[in-house]
Amino acid sequence: MTAEPGGPEDRLRRFATIWSRAVFPVTSTSLTRPDFEELLVPLARRLRDALRARAFDAAVAKGIGAALIEAHCTDPEALSRTLDCADAYLVLYCGDPDAPAEAQEALRTRCSRLQHAMAAGFAEALRERTLAEQETISRAALTAQGAVAHALHTSEARFRAVFEGAAIGICISDLDGNVLQVNGALLRMFGGSENLVRGRNVVEWTHPDDAPQVWRLYDELVRGQREHYHVEKAFYRPDGTVLWTNLTVSLLRDADGRPQYQLALMEDTTERRLLNLRLRYEATHDALTGLPNRTLFFERLEKALAAGEGQRFGLCYLDLDGFKTINDSLGHAAGDRLLVEVADRLQSCTTAPGEMVARLGGDEFVALTTGPDTERKVDELAGRIMNALVTPISVDGRELTVRGSIGIVEGPVGERGPAEVLRSADITMYRAKSAGGNRFELADPEADARAITRHGLTTALPTALDRGEFFIEYQPLVHLGDGTVHGAEALVRWLHPQHGVLGPDRFIPLAERTGLIVPLGRWVLEEAVRQARSWQERHDRSGPLRINVNLSPCQLTHPGLVADTVAILEQAGLEPDALCLEVTESALIGADDSLLKPLRRLAEMGVDIALDDFGTGYSNLANLRRLPVRVLKLDRSFTQSMQQYPADPVDLKIVEGIVSLAHSLDLAVTVEGVETGAQAEQLRILGCDTAQGWYYARPGPPERLHELALLDATG
Repeated sequence: MTAEPGGPEDRLRRFATIWSRAVFPVTSTSLTRPDFEELLVPLARRLRDALRARAFDAAVAKGIGAALIEAHCTDPEALSRTLDCADAYLVLYCGDPDAPAEAQEALRTRCSRLQHAMAAGFAEALRERTLAEQETISRAALTAQGAVAHALHTSEARFRAVFEGAAIGICISDLDGNVLQVNGALLRMFGGSENLVRGRNVVEWTHPDDAPQVWRLYDELVRGQREHYHVEKAFYRPDGTVLWTNLTVSLLRDADGRPQYQLALMEDTTERRLLNLRLRYEATHDALTGLPNRTLFFERLEKALAAGEGQRFGLCYLDLDGFKTINDSLGHAAGDRLLVEVADRLQSCTTAPGEMVARLGGDEFVALTTGPDTERKVDELAGRIMNALVTPISVDGRELTVRGSIGIVEGPVGERGPAEVLRSADITMYRAKSAGGNRFELADPEADARAITRHGLTTALPTALDRGEFFIEYQPLVHLGDGTVHGAEALVRWLHPQHGVLGPDRFIPLAERTGLIVPLGRWVLEEAVRQARSWQERHDRSGPLRINVNLSPCQLTHPGLVADTVAILEQAGLEPDALCLEVTESALIGADDSLLKPLRRLAEMGVDIALDDFGTGYSNLANLRRLPVRVLKLDRSFTQSMQQYPADPVDLKIVEGIVSLAHSLDLAVTVEGVETGAQAEQLRILGCDTAQGWYYARPGPPERLHELALLDATG
């Protein structure tokens, strides 16, 4: 394949060249460097594909690490140079140079994970290869030892060749543990002369990190109860440094089967262990602040929640207030320096046993405390965190004031999992932020449940309309003069699969925040207009002649409002004067001409515009002259006192004044929430035109509209 200069294949080849030049000097191979480079090209291509794949696949990177062993790159330095090369050049040559910063950061994170997986694959393949070599040596040693009884001179020469030429350390001891013989590889591992090793007893080679089973296995072996065992073991060198090994110990028996010697084979894994520790640290700590990251925090939290009976935990979830503004105004470099300083301050707040702080990502941090008394400790921890943020932080000569919102979750262990605890803390933190920020709030199970329900409703909204889960109920509008049905208001409901029938107050605000209110509102308008036309056809215009439909503020600003309304009316064959669109007073307070223009166009067509919830806002009554409104819907708060007789004279005066003003402006007045006959009679006397409420009928399905108990309004 020819590589276009600067193209993906050319960049891949350049990466393979850099890789081969770094690794070739420490590789035992008969290939030339160009031939070795050709060997690495397919591995580089697999590495590039894994970097840019949609989903991370550790098996690919582990396979690349194993392939290095197959290519005789068995020196640990070859792995170290490979990882350094991938860290410095893989994203540069095999990534996407035109990708945005977030994608570049994701590629660098993917690169780190690939390095970790390559190292794991390299270590596993090297271990298998070493174990195979150990098995060969062990068989050779046993064969040589058995051959002593039959042909001493031949077996001694063979055993000596294996013993001295082996790349791994070999030690022969008697059953009492006295070292009888060691080879050169083992002496090099311990960095001393033979006198420092020969003559010692193996039981002196204890180490604080020895696993509990190490010496139990040793005792079983020397007693003849086991033939061999394999463990990971640390040794102290004469200079005090630590040697980590994969240790295999086998029992050698004489010709009669009696235990005679023990044979130890040691593979030096110190460099590999240090590399794994480094990779583990990088995988579990935040690169910017050095704090534990989400991975390590979840491990610690899971361990804390699995503690014994009587233990508790406390968690503080911190999000900085207004951090995005700092990033946008001063740049990400300044934001990073701010985060580093915040991390240092938070770390100084968690010094007691059982406490830790971690960075979850962005400007989100979490602090954990454990023990039997976390109810008090977590409050104190939150207080220390808030105090730590009081002092301004100097960045690029600017004194930046840092504020934060904290959600606190505290309780006994064993009742919740890590994900549930963190979700509760996140919800509580946003509750603190909604309350103004720069404060901390305690988790409230009821508030959590409401937030989780809201989230569930929000995520279910987009498909609920497609699944036909919404339906409309209709509440009649009654003429106060003669009690006849004047029209009906369309009220949307949601038949949720789990929560049952939900009123608009439960989902309309969510629909407005997500933008679904526009298609939902259009569907309501279509259904209501179609129903109004059906009533007219069935009752020969003796039924409800008008249909009222609510418009949200989002629909008012939608550019297709007028065109959609015209199309819906024409498709149903309904005259514009049979439709009334209700707009809340608060939506029109301070409205400019651009917002009023579509309403004026609809009003000019003959569609009535009603000002809903009138009296709850702060609009000037004189301002009604500039609004394209034909109906005022008086809020129920003005007429509640009229449910009993006599009514409050102040409320009577207010309603009388509003009705008088409305009629002087040629506006009709509709009253909501009429629940008693006394209330209806008083409103009729005051001159109100139409009313709706439970006194006349509850909202119901369209086919039951005329079957509802429509009592005589004057009775």
